[in-house]
Amino acid sequence: MKTIATICARGGSKGLPGKNLRELGGRPLIVHSIAFALAHPALDAVYVSTDDAAIAEMAMRAGAQVPYLRPAELARDDTPKLPVIEHLVAHLEARGERIGRIVDLQPTSPLRVAADLDAALARADAPDAPGLVLSVFDSGCNPYFNLVEQQPDGSVALSKGGGLGARQAAPAVWTLNGSIYVWRRDALARAARDGMWSVRVAAQPMPAARSVDIDDADDFALAEWRLRQLNED
Repeated sequence: MKTIATICARGGSKGLPGKNLRELGGRPLIVHSIAFALAHPALDAVYVSTDDAAIAEMAMRAGAQVPYLRPAELARDDTPKLPVIEHLVAHLEARGERIGRIVDLQPTSPLRVAADLDAALARADAPDAPGLVLSVFDSGCNPYFNLVEQQPDGSVALSKGGGLGARQAAPAVWTLNGSIYVWRRDALARAARDGMWSVRVAAQPMPAARSVDIDDADDFALAEWRLRQLNED
């Protein structure tokens, strides 16, 4: 049973047009995730799902496989990612591939390192292995301490709990960074049908410095700065 990497890269982007092909540190954004996946020994193959011919060409030049151009109904602005991954995996299985685990790598999260995936895979291999291991980071925001929500009367109150004197007393919470998702094959099929939280999920923390998720020009500039910092360390 293979462990494959999937990278889903739609051509349209309203926050930062053409971001998947925009150069970051001397190479297109999507190539960072492809090169990362190709270099990791636990991954048997790297597949890109895209509706964009230019992204497909770049992905293949970088060494990934692009089995098809994604159908239009799976490339809308409001299309969830899980059906896209399931569509790709089912296509591969129809060709005869035997897939046991799927590592989905978000192309807009280019700062992950091998140790981040190593840790997620180790969590996925634990005796109490969940259906999904996903990467998270500590954003400094906590609904028990500094996140408020608006009340019916227009005032605001803490999202959870009655108020704590110190942040250290608050339960640990994490922010999803979208960088790494390690799916068991059966869990992916269920989640594509019933939603991500229909399966048992475990979190694998990553440093905030490697958790940039590029959505707009400000995110891109931050990723460029972070990449320079990481390369200098």
